[in-house]
Amino acid sequence: MSAFEIRLFHNDASIVHIGEGLLARSLPREEWTHEAHLAACTWIVRNRPDIDIKRELPGIISGYNESVGGVNDDTQGYHETITQVYIAGVKAHLAEVGHEMSLHDAVNSLLLSPRGQRDLPLRFYSKELLFSVPARRGFVPADRASLSEI
Repeated sequence: MSAFEIRLFHNDASIVHIGEGLLARSLPREEWTHEAHLAACTWIVRNRPDIDIKRELPGIISGYNESVGGVNDDTQGYHETITQVYIAGVKAHLAEVGHEMSLHDAVNSLLLSPRGQRDLPLRFYSKELLFSVPARRGFVPADRASLSEI
């Protein structure tokens, strides 16, 4: 069980606000939560087929971080391996639930599932590898379990 309370979404508009705010780099920094990361990723996968999420999300998040005064370096900001793990989780979740349910129901069911938990990457990676500079700067293969199990 997570020490954090999961903040669910009440409507699709709140998720679109996050996704569009991320892309426009106008989302207030305090709104960029774990839940917002997964909501934006889900929205992009479902509603923005023009965005190659695996290739473009790194630049989107890094640029957003810098726009709100953040730093992307060896110890903070954008983390490539964690991002790619959650992209895989979002895609696997959407493959299971389909695209018929509302966006906020899809995101909420993801957040309440094992794939939406904050510790998801640690099911596949040791702390030492996941929080290493190479894992932050680039994607590294999992050392605990295959990501095909996501």
